[in-house]
Amino acid sequence: MALGIFGKGKAEKAEQNSVGAPRTGVDLVLEGGGMRGVFTSGVLDVLMERGVYGFDTVWGVSAGALNATSYLSRQIGRCIRENLALRDDPRFMGLKSLAKTGDIAGADFLYHEVQDEMDPFDYETFAQRRSRLMVVASSLAFGTPAYLEVKSLPEDIDKVRASASLPMLSRVVELEEGRFLDGGTTDSVPVERALEEGAETAVVVLTQARDYVKKATPEIQALADRRYASYPYYLEAMRSRPERYNAQRERIWELEREGRVVIVAPSKPVTVGSTSGSDGEGLLRLYLDGRRQATEALDAIRSLGA
Repeated sequence: MALGIFGKGKAEKAEQNSVGAPRTGVDLVLEGGGMRGVFTSGVLDVLMERGVYGFDTVWGVSAGALNATSYLSRQIGRCIRENLALRDDPRFMGLKSLAKTGDIAGADFLYHEVQDEMDPFDYETFAQRRSRLMVVASSLAFGTPAYLEVKSLPEDIDKVRASASLPMLSRVVELEEGRFLDGGTTDSVPVERALEEGAETAVVVLTQARDYVKKATPEIQALADRRYASYPYYLEAMRSRPERYNAQRERIWELEREGRVVIVAPSKPVTVGSTSGSDGEGLLRLYLDGRRQATEALDAIRSLGA
């Protein structure tokens, strides 16, 4: 039975589009960012409320992968509700969880107790979705992105977990395909991959403002060098991430000027951290900004054919 704080379990559903609709040529790309993902939650809630589901593939990275699952199960408000209700629960996110479980975001609690009992995921609606779901994880062996298709839930939940397992703060996730951590290290915004796989256009949801520039963090890299010493290619991916990430964002602006992508991004610098949401008010402000930016971009999104 769902806990009272989560209402009746399944959130309000938006009007359903037909399953198996023809291809639109439009993909949806969701950046990660931990708790900053509440911005994406606001964007997706607006899309669900307006019945915008016409994406061929949804690409999710880290928190973007988590958001994508609730979008494809058409559960309006589920992600922001959980972040606000559980932000102070040590089982959900924090150093106590890291010390006890090896994951700063408690995997068993998040992917099983919350998913199946506290705020039940709508597996039936997810199974009937029209869109393919691809999540990005980072291979420790090769230091390259792995693009993993989530065909069925809960069977493929560990692929989502791999995409969202932050380096230094999570256990390595072992899948048949190899050993993985958070996808943001190797492909934070996989719009180029979407275009390579046949998308004509894409909607890209970012979780940092347009003027954000990623900087190196030598102190974290020094810790990683010791922890992941057996994985030199992965360590190189961590070292080169700021340069690659900033270049990737420049490429996204180019695609926007060419009319190939619609970008939805926070309106101002984001103060919410990846593993801490400051306070509930800060999370709510970021969520509402996501709603505002999505509403303003709605005509442009629909013009792509989504």
